[in-house]
Amino acid sequence: MSDRQVEGGPVLAIEGLAVAFPRYGGEPVHVLRDIDLVMAPGEVVGVVGESGSGKTMLARSIMRLVPVPGRIDRGRVVFAGRDMAELDAETIRRMRGRDIAMIIANPRGELDPLETVGQQIGNVLRHHLTLDRAAIRVRTLELLRQVSIPDPERRLDAYPHELSGGMAQRVVMAIALACQPRFIISDDATSGLDVTVQAQ
Repeated sequence: MSDRQVEGGPVLAIEGLAVAFPRYGGEPVHVLRDIDLVMAPGEVVGVVGESGSGKTMLARSIMRLVPVPGRIDRGRVVFAGRDMAELDAETIRRMRGRDIAMIIANPRGELDPLETVGQQIGNVLRHHLTLDRAAIRVRTLELLRQVSIPDPERRLDAYPHELSGGMAQRVVMAIALACQPRFIISDDATSGLDVTVQAQ
């Protein structure tokens, strides 16, 4: 079975997930405990909670991006029938962006300040898809239009510092959508966008 195929069953299954951080001279602190979640293909689930309640850590756990020294203490995250804990780093790297993507609320921390918008979207397309330079440009412009970026031909050559916060957020969304992943995690990603774009 390829990374992109699911023979029935859930696209995501989280079973008894717990994430812990070490504490000097004491027991580890659990920031997540006993999380269970099952999602079918095409299903949309919203996770609601106060700031600091663990929503972002849950998203990072699914992506296998728990920041060091934190770790998944117990439980399983199964994506497309594959236990994420059993996959090597290279397989996980190939899956991110192509099969599963995450849009975060802080685009400034996500975008490379030394690369243009076009370069950053192009990097994702080049890494995951077999496209030539012309096809990458066409797909990049298509993505910028899809996320309602005005004058996409000009924005293609813009650097992150030349974009407004809302515009930078749309670029991050375009990057996440680039390879049409089967699963997208949105971590408060529309908070900096106007109501019309949020609805889209």
